[in-house]
Amino acid sequence: MKKLIGNDWDDILDPVFESEQYQQLHNFLKGEYATKQIFPDMYHIFTAFKLTPYSQTKVVILGQDPYHNPGQANGMSFSVSPGASLPPSLKNIYKELYDDVGARPVNHGYLKSWAEQGVLLLNAVLTVPYGHANGHQGKGWEAVTDAAIKALSERGKVVFILWGKFAQNKIPLIDESKNVIIKSAHPSPFSADRGFFGSRPFSRCNEALHKFGELPIDWQLPEQIN
Repeated sequence: MKKLIGNDWDDILDPVFESEQYQQLHNFLKGEYATKQIFPDMYHIFTAFKLTPYSQTKVVILGQDPYHNPGQANGMSFSVSPGASLPPSLKNIYKELYDDVGARPVNHGYLKSWAEQGVLLLNAVLTVPYGHANGHQGKGWEAVTDAAIKALSERGKVVFILWGKFAQNKIPLIDESKNVIIKSAHPSPFSADRGFFGSRPFSRCNEALHKFGELPIDWQLPEQIN
């Protein structure tokens, strides 16, 4: 079959991509992209998987679905495209990042450098209509992303960072005897003060990676986007 991603994720996810359910999703998306404004553009749907191969994934930061306003979504959870203003949740992530590990906030929200170090910035649903958060929930993407989470869980030695109730609903997919789960409130302005601030996810993640014998993540984002 045509390889959708271009690395070892294709072999992992091939059973899903070959399924009738995925074909239905594919047909649905063709209609959506032809008639509506859908984010990200179709060339960036699988960016998270492309930048962070299965064999190199050490951390998963799980989001719900892409940003639904123009110029933001780029296929990585919580990340925004170069030139986009920082969404409130990402501003709070940067605040906690500084308080936790001293990483200086930068003036962009492009998280590619994390992805290239093995942080899979995965949304549970990979597409969204303009202005309609969760608009593609339940259309079939969950079969793909749940399969990815399960495959990583079975391999083991992965740190799953789960912010908020939606992400934490995926805990049953994760074998906690082989992996580490770091959970807290969501960084959204509506909940960040209720347990996200002070949760130290970044240093705790690196501590877990050290115990797994893995190199830590350098959470400091570059000032310049490459």
